[in-house]
Amino acid sequence: MEKKYNIYLDDTCTPTADEWIVVRSYDEFVDKVVELGLDNIGYISLGHDLGDSANKEYLTNVIPNYKLDYNNIIEKTGMDCAKWLVNHFYETNPIYLEDRPSEKVRSLYFPFPHVYVHSTNPMGSGNIIGYINNFLMNEKQPKDCLSVSIEHV
Repeated sequence: MEKKYNIYLDDTCTPTADEWIVVRSYDEFVDKVVELGLDNIGYISLGHDLGDSANKEYLTNVIPNYKLDYNNIIEKTGMDCAKWLVNHFYETNPIYLEDRPSEKVRSLYFPFPHVYVHSTNPMGSGNIIGYINNFLMNEKQPKDCLSVSIEHV
């Protein structure tokens, strides 16, 4: 069995376990997924807030007001990475676009990595989890995207 890679997206934290390839931005994430290929990635763990404006939105809007306004965020977030990942899946696996959702059948092989979210931003995490699980549901796959805690420094 070929080794699968694991990608950890976060602008500041680094996991203590060395099984993760760390990427710090949307562009690094896209480049690494394209380089490795979806078939070679086992797990992806996404942070949401990837820069100063996202962190400011978290501190000034999410925490005190329970609101997340993406218009206040300049840089791309983990949510943008999740959207790109789903689009990339369909670009590299166009056969999955041929069947309507009602005609799809769950298969044991599905060329999409397990996606987790380690972000401390509960609204951003929820957005990513909902987006990925909706994609998986439409593809008749287990909705296994969830929030995780990965030890980091």
